[in-house]
Amino acid sequence: MNYTNLGRSGLKVSRLCLGTMTYGSPTWREWVLPEDASRPFIRRALELGINFFDTADMYSRGVSEEVVGRALRDFCRRDQVVIATKAYFAMGEGPNDKGLSRKHLMDAIDASLRRLGVEYVDLYQIHRCDPDTAIEETLEALHDIVKAGKARYIGASSMYAWQFVKALYLADRHGWTRFASMQNHYNLIYREEEREMLPLCREEGVGVIPWSPMARGFLAGNRRKEGWGDTRRAQHDAYGQKLYYADSDFEIATRVAAVAARHGVSPSQVALAWVLAQPGVTAPIIGASKLEHLNQAVGALDVALSDDDRGELEEAYVPHRVLGH
Repeated sequence: MNYTNLGRSGLKVSRLCLGTMTYGSPTWREWVLPEDASRPFIRRALELGINFFDTADMYSRGVSEEVVGRALRDFCRRDQVVIATKAYFAMGEGPNDKGLSRKHLMDAIDASLRRLGVEYVDLYQIHRCDPDTAIEETLEALHDIVKAGKARYIGASSMYAWQFVKALYLADRHGWTRFASMQNHYNLIYREEEREMLPLCREEGVGVIPWSPMARGFLAGNRRKEGWGDTRRAQHDAYGQKLYYADSDFEIATRVAAVAARHGVSPSQVALAWVLAQPGVTAPIIGASKLEHLNQAVGALDVALSDDDRGELEEAYVPHRVLGH
């Protein structure tokens, strides 16, 4: 495993981050693995050198945090891993059970720490923008969470570049904690982030930790226009069905498979190797529902794509409307 800094921060993270939305409770999503089936993935990730784990309070309505927290306590020392979680989406029926208000963030961080069974998280992220809360209120609350020792760094997720640069400017102006990372939607099928967000992050020293680097499994090559695909995730991932499945998406998946065949690797490894090689990308967030997925993901670190490979993969891209915000 290779390690790198999260942007300009001094925090060292593995080049791959294990996303844990797949682990929690199948009652939340049919494709989610229960705790007993989830724990081997976290153990194997640690064995492979992955030290970076991403969850969110809304994954399985908090159960993912509980599963991840218990597994990490059992399998490693707290100071050897980087734990990231997120807040924004509704966790209850009350009017203050969602969003990025000071009240909700203060309640949400305490609830996440209880579920994870830790005294602090390494990276606390806003899961989306909140149109009902002034960004100044959110930034000051996040700053206070850091100063209280409940989080070491803060991060953001999918938003417009103008929104992110405004947040960075206001943090600098007021002396508040600055965002260290951006968790955005980025893969061979969805490359709109290359227009503004990725150059902004490179310029500002913000670490980029893309979600869905393999397009929620689409680039594995097992999706179909009719019936979505054969896997449980393909059939029941309503969100993924909204993001992908355009004709151009299938064309890119076909090219990924062709490049993979020439290299003697899996299509997923080619898709992940492409993201890993993009300037400014720190650690793509991978998911795994089979142990072989983890082994293949680590193997992608050694896949070297030529200029011709990249040209073949990239030339079929068709601009998309904004997806994932």
